[in-house]
Amino acid sequence: MNDTDASAWIFAYGSLMWNPGFAYLEERPALLRGYHRAFCIFSHVYRGSEKKPGLVLGLDRGGACRGRAFRVLRAREAEVLAYLDGRERVTGVYRRRRLMVRVPEGRAPAHAYVADPTHDQYAGRVTPEAAARLIAECAGSAGTNREYFEATLAHLETLGISDDGLRRIRARLETHASQAQRE
Repeated sequence: MNDTDASAWIFAYGSLMWNPGFAYLEERPALLRGYHRAFCIFSHVYRGSEKKPGLVLGLDRGGACRGRAFRVLRAREAEVLAYLDGRERVTGVYRRRRLMVRVPEGRAPAHAYVADPTHDQYAGRVTPEAAARLIAECAGSAGTNREYFEATLAHLETLGISDDGLRRIRARLETHASQAQRE
């Protein structure tokens, strides 16, 4: 791509898609191979606490992930990465990696935040039932885990990105809510 000398890309797959928090030149649909979107991170800050951890998205190994790529000026890259490191690496559960993504014009290197499987907040594979329970019951400094889940799923659907794993969790969330109302 011709613009890579003057710009850098940031890959977004969760809340960064609907709340990037930084100025960007443009955003494009992007595909990352080798990682998939998963509720695989225990949240001790934003959507839960150490005593009652929530569950948030991470890029976990294997598969592929459709998301968005944000292009930023190369001159602002360090500033944007400092902001994102402060936001995404607050407890060190995410590693910033430079990975190749496919955007409509071709392949481009992009910064992405991937789950660190050696970190104690890495949840690994979580069943839809367990994920729904945590998402329904937890909250942190940025709000409820349910708000995060719903905003992410709604944004994915608006972009035409289907995520069967999130839909399975939503079905369990609805069952969980129905059971809670009956009790």
